Amino acid sequence: MSIDFSEYSKRMEKTQKHLAEDFDAVRAGRANPKVLDRLTVEYYGQETPLNGVATISTPDARTLVIQPWDAQLLKEIQKAIQMSDLGINPQNDGRVIRLVFPMLTEERRKELTKQVKKYAEEAKVAMRNIRRDGMDYVKKLKKNSEITEDDQKKAEKDLQDLLDKFIKRVDDDLAAKEKELMAI
Repeated sequence: MSIDFSEYSKRMEKTQKHLAEDFDAVRAGRANPKVLDRLTVEYYGQETPLNGVATISTPDARTLVIQPWDAQLLKEIQKAIQMSDLGINPQNDGRVIRLVFPMLTEERRKELTKQVKKYAEEAKVAMRNIRRDGMDYVKKLKKNSEITEDDQKKAEKDLQDLLDKFIKRVDDDLAAKEKELMAI
């Protein structure tokens, strides 16, 4: 009897996707609109994603230009950027907000590398917890005599193989992000 682990695979895939979003939010000395994905501003009494109230463009490799559709949002957007952990001071000219990304110092690159390692480790822990849930499910099936001991061993090996595959993807993504961060 084979056990369907697609639910656990989907959950690990979701964790992988979340990690990719975390990595995208870490800036690597280049202007990337994704660093603003987590920012929200109050718009008509509701927290709204920044990209839902403004156009974000990249005129050059180190500059982002945020042009709100409603000029009265400029101060709100500026405040949201200053309150965030971006570490960039927005320049407001009355029509648009410019974010100039400075070149990263060696010290800042190392801090960002530590941060992405932490994100990767959190993803691995989440995936191990998903594997544990799968193992508990397999043990429950065995306890209820729905599967044999051989089926249990095979299922546990399949779960471990699934985890190993996803952990390798996390490690590969981490290596690529570290390389990107340390490139000058």
